[in-house]
Amino acid sequence: MSFIELNNVSFTYQKGMPDEKTAVKNVSLSIDEGQFIGVIGHTGSGKSTLIQMLNGLLKPTQGEVIIDGCDIWKSTEQILKTRFMVGLVMQYPEYQLFEETVYKDIAFGPKNMGLTDQEINERINEACSYLSISSDVLNKSPFDLSGGQKRRVAIAGILAMKPKILVLDEPTAGLDPRGRRELLELINQYHKKENNIVIFVSHSMDDVALYSDKVLVMNQSQLYCFDTVDNVFSQAETLHQLGLNIPGVTEILLLMKHNGFDVDTSIYDIDKATDAIVNAIQAGVKA
Repeated sequence: MSFIELNNVSFTYQKGMPDEKTAVKNVSLSIDEGQFIGVIGHTGSGKSTLIQMLNGLLKPTQGEVIIDGCDIWKSTEQILKTRFMVGLVMQYPEYQLFEETVYKDIAFGPKNMGLTDQEINERINEACSYLSISSDVLNKSPFDLSGGQKRRVAIAGILAMKPKILVLDEPTAGLDPRGRRELLELINQYHKKENNIVIFVSHSMDDVALYSDKVLVMNQSQLYCFDTVDNVFSQAETLHQLGLNIPGVTEILLLMKHNGFDVDTSIYDIDKATDAIVNAIQAGVKA
């Protein structure tokens, strides 16, 4: 059995009311341990609602969320266990900082887990090392930090609970390109070391293509597809029809194809795309 199983999961906001809206409809999928999953879809497709059901922030209107072999809504004890097992990082998590020091903010989750002071201190140091947070900021107010530092501190508070599943909703929103790439590299390194499941929602197809093992595509509240990066981004024109962007290199290859060059438009890797472009131009010149 996979570590995460969704069985015909649906969620309806304002159910029974005149303005009820089904945000997720009949989604079934399986995610294995150690996978890095990218989640994409147009605005309002159901991405955020779907991931909020993974840690019990939202309860499905119908269907089951099975994690590590257990229905997370089986009992009060199980849902509490799930919320420690599944770390959820919402958009702009720095807005959730509230303690007087960085140390206390990162310690909040582990403290609620009932850990000893020594265990909490170890968790904090480890989380800070993953996110390159220097020890000299631990006694500072989180509100005195830069925006990028605040983001890392907020995520460190989740990592300090050692979740088996880390769920991130647009973790790089609002960051400049350098800050975005640095944060994703740190998260990827953390993932490789811990070998846990990482699920991240993003509007950047380049980031999704670079880091993901598989891509989950939501469309109009339903699961459109859940497949390897190669198989998903080989459907570039279909993704365009769904209102989604595609990796920048794929856009270039499609444009070249449109202009008569013989190129493989399913490529999303920059190095492979460079070779394909050079070969196509040379072949075109020879012709």
